[in-house]
Amino acid sequence: MKINVDKPNALVYTNNMKKEAIRYLNNAKQILRHAPREGRRYTDTKPVREACGTAYLAVLEAINEYLVARGLSRKELPKSFEQYQQALRKYISVHNGKLFSQFNDLYDELHIAGYYRGLLHHVDTVRDVFNSTQQFISKLSK
Repeated sequence: MKINVDKPNALVYTNNMKKEAIRYLNNAKQILRHAPREGRRYTDTKPVREACGTAYLAVLEAINEYLVARGLSRKELPKSFEQYQQALRKYISVHNGKLFSQFNDLYDELHIAGYYRGLLHHVDTVRDVFNSTQQFISKLSK
């Protein structure tokens, strides 16, 4: 399923996706919908940064939900990037090693480039990263 940032709530909840994570991703998409653009470029970095931060939270929420479903308590959930990496290695990479690399990519793209540094300006680039985010969330629920 591809994301259309121009249509609010275009993502649907399915049995294969984490509901809370998708709610965060929908919120991020809604923020982008109102971001000013000229052609295929965002002209204001603030809403793009906010949307990327929210989308990254969707990734973390999907991991949290996966870990809770595997028996971890809320208190045992990771609290840092490094702890998320450790949890991915221990609980997820055993079943799907590509998810570890995809998480690292999403961290770099959403959190560092998109949110922290505000380097994402092109609509197509943001859309591609959001599609990768949705794919990551979907893979965690299989």
